Amino acid sequence: MIWQQIYDPIKGLINVGPEYVISALVAGIPLYLLFYMLAVKRTAGHKAAIVGTLAALILAIVLWKMPADMAIYSTLMGACFGLFPIVWIVITAVWIYQMTVESGEFEIIKNSLAGLTNDRRLQAIFIAFAFGSFIEGTAGFGTPVAITAAMLVGLGFNPLYAAGICLIANTAPVAFGAIGVPIETAARASGLDINHISSIVGRQLPFLSIIVPFWVCWTMSGLKNTLEVLPALLVSGLCFAGSQFAFSNFHGPYLPDIMSAIVTIIGMVILLKVWKPKNIWHFPDEKGTSSEIKKYTLNEVLRAWSSYIILAVMVFIWGLGSFKAALAPTVVTIHWPGLDGLVQKVVPIVPEAQNYAATFTLNIATAAGTAIFIAGLISCFIMPNYGLGKALPCFLRTVKQLKFPILTIVLILGLSNIMNYSGMSSTLALAFTNAGFLFPFFAPIIGWLGVFLTGSDTSSNALFCGLQRTTAEVVGIDPNLAVAANSSGGVTGKMISPQSISVATAATGLIGKEGNLFRFTLIHSVAMTLVVCLITLLQAYWLSWMLP
Repeated sequence: MIWQQIYDPIKGLINVGPEYVISALVAGIPLYLLFYMLAVKRTAGHKAAIVGTLAALILAIVLWKMPADMAIYSTLMGACFGLFPIVWIVITAVWIYQMTVESGEFEIIKNSLAGLTNDRRLQAIFIAFAFGSFIEGTAGFGTPVAITAAMLVGLGFNPLYAAGICLIANTAPVAFGAIGVPIETAARASGLDINHISSIVGRQLPFLSIIVPFWVCWTMSGLKNTLEVLPALLVSGLCFAGSQFAFSNFHGPYLPDIMSAIVTIIGMVILLKVWKPKNIWHFPDEKGTSSEIKKYTLNEVLRAWSSYIILAVMVFIWGLGSFKAALAPTVVTIHWPGLDGLVQKVVPIVPEAQNYAATFTLNIATAAGTAIFIAGLISCFIMPNYGLGKALPCFLRTVKQLKFPILTIVLILGLSNIMNYSGMSSTLALAFTNAGFLFPFFAPIIGWLGVFLTGSDTSSNALFCGLQRTTAEVVGIDPNLAVAANSSGGVTGKMISPQSISVATAATGLIGKEGNLFRFTLIHSVAMTLVVCLITLLQAYWLSWMLP
């Protein structure tokens, strides 16, 4: 039996208020619950996601009149999208990071960067910006801020500034974090092409990335001291932004962070061979010198970095169109039972009634997570005193450590899917169309709010990218732009999300001073969000030639 979506159920029950608006307010209940539990009650993410998903299920069945079996099937389908390929990427990426820590190779990686310069401004660029982007690209989920902030404090940075500038610097890479998981999620939630979304994000964020090094230095040292290291800021910004654009547009969403970070580090190392800052700058209130940094041989440094070099090579190969085409026969498309073609979208979301497909792609061989897993297997034989005997138990420990983030991702994707298939996302989208011409300006703000709520660009994309696509189609702008803007806008919300701030304060010994750090980052978050809003508005109309 085919079921048609309903978009204004409250109007059908009680004829009050403007069209779609009251129904949209009700459709937002799962999101209000998420906000309350995460931002007010500070509940764990998986617990908040359970409540939000249950609320969405009840609303879909009771008010949006979706058959109960279809509501359950759509939620389960979304949960499976969360498990594969998204969770598969997260587990394998964090696994490689954990192996480098256990083997001691990560200490060599950290020291190889910290020993490049004594200038605090340049250390911030190397560690908070470039190395933080590298860790965001390979692990994500709070790991980069925790590591880089702790590193900076260990070098002698003021703890508040160490935490604050790491949060600010972390904006540049978030959209492509954890081997492109946020973009993968955006594509899954919206049903749009992953490479098209990647290309647009790669034509928005470089404008932000190029100024982030300058922004970080100005925040910590003032304008005069920032101008003293302008050559380094230009090199780091241009290297990062250029690489981010190139890889996101010509390869896909999996490598922009990793390659941008590597190119930036190499570019800065080359620059320091021919240029040095006139003065070595430290914080005026530093109480002591940084701890001694152990030196390593070139072979030791190359060996330590080899795991991530192998990872980058494997992911690059897996992203090639010819490679994917060769493995295409291994891809299995599953038509989701009890759902595929049984839900109908109707006017005004579509010009005429059309069936809503529900398919699940099982592409184990071609998935990015598989490339990372193979890279990990190779790497474990290169790490000293390591091997499969330690690597496989480490893999199991990684799965256990990530059980709650995994549950959160699965539930959020389930919540997103039930809202899409029940028509609740369409109800919200129809209400947002009241923004009309200005909707592109507000699209990044939706993503910003999503990351503030959940602490994750991945979760924000899962929640809102279906909504972004539907609203854009009704308003008449490119839906790919709106979906990309959700991810680009989301990166600026990361620095003020309660989860990120908690991670940063824990890493820098500022527990109990979360309010101070929130006030430190708030103005930067708002300012950067407005930059992304303006870019999106311009690209929607006057600069549409910039889009792929």
